[in-house]
This record gives sequence, structure tokens and C-alpha cells, in this order.
Amino acid sequence: MKKLELTGTSRTEFGKKAATSIRKNGLVPCVLYGGEAVIHFNLNENDTRPLIVTPDIHYAELTIDGKKHLAILKEAQFHPVKDTTLHIDFLEIFDNKPIIMEVPVKLSGLSEGVKEGGKLSQELRKLKVKGLYTDIPDVLNINVTKIGLGKTLQVGALSFDKLELMTAKQAIVCSVKLTRVARGLAAAAAKEATPKA
Repeated sequence: MKKLELTGTSRTEFGKKAATSIRKNGLVPCVLYGGEAVIHFNLNENDTRPLIVTPDIHYAELTIDGKKHLAILKEAQFHPVKDTTLHIDFLEIFDNKPIIMEVPVKLSGLSEGVKEGGKLSQELRKLKVKGLYTDIPDVLNINVTKIGLGKTLQVGALSFDKLELMTAKQAIVCSVKLTRVARGLAAAAAKEATPKA
């Protein structure tokens, strides 16, 4: 996981009026929970963009009033019309405490089914995993070379070192679908295999 350093200031004023005033100054109201105490703080909205507007996963090193905290983004709320961030929730993370995160999936290899004229279809873009933040990779690489024509790969068939998969075991990660060309080839092969009278 990539690290993003962010500096914030704790906030003492709460409620709608205070939040509106904070946002007018280009700041985002944030909450950090999961540690000894819940911390309310503000971040510069522009600084948070690399954490939110990205397909990559990060953990943040938050410096709030000079004190460092490691955290992951749990939820961000956006304005329904303007492209602005209204609120961010962070979860504090620790070296010895597992966390649950969604990690992007990357398919690699040329599957047997594709070689036979099928089309590889990726059903899941991310998988939910549980592990220490130091063991969570940027992407989960999945080799698809052994998936045959008309076959699927389910989450239950996967395993990753030091990670527990939290996505449902029967969920389909990818499949090799029959195309019209593949159906035609299969029909032609079956016809050839039929003994002539």
C-alpha cells in the first residue's frame, strides 16, 4: 500500500453551521476513530484528492496538531451537485491489528478458454481482504491461464499469503464466456467427430 502524508488541525466547533464555515475555507471536516479516542479534525480539501480520486489504495500518515496517526479511508461523502468533499471518516490502524480493505484485482495470463475462442469477462474489480496493513498489497494478482471455455473462477478457489478473503466464497471473480465464433468452432468440431454413415 502506498503512503500519503496529510497534515490537519483538530476542530472544536461542531454542527451544520460550523461545518459550512469550515468548507468555505477550503477545508474538509474529518473524523478519526478506532484508536483510544475519536478525533475530530480538518484537512485541506486539495490535499485529500490523491486519497479519494484514485483507483489505488493508500494508507494515510495523519499529523494532527503535531501528533502522528496511521489511518485508512473508510468513507467519504460528496456534494450531490458540486464536485466537493463534504466529510471524511478515517479508521486508525496499528501494526498488530488486522483491518478489512477492498483491494483491486488484476487478471494475468492467457486463459485456455480464450485460446479456444472464448471471451474473458471480469466480474469483480475488487476483493475484500483481512490482514495487517503491512501485508495488504496494492493489487491482488490472479492467474487465469487454467480457466477453460465456459468456466468460472470463484473466490473460494483463491488464496493469498497472510490474507483472509472476506468476499463471499461463491462470488465469481471472472469467467470465460462462449462467443459466437467459439460456439461455431465447437459445433464444427462436434460435426467432424460424428462418424459418417
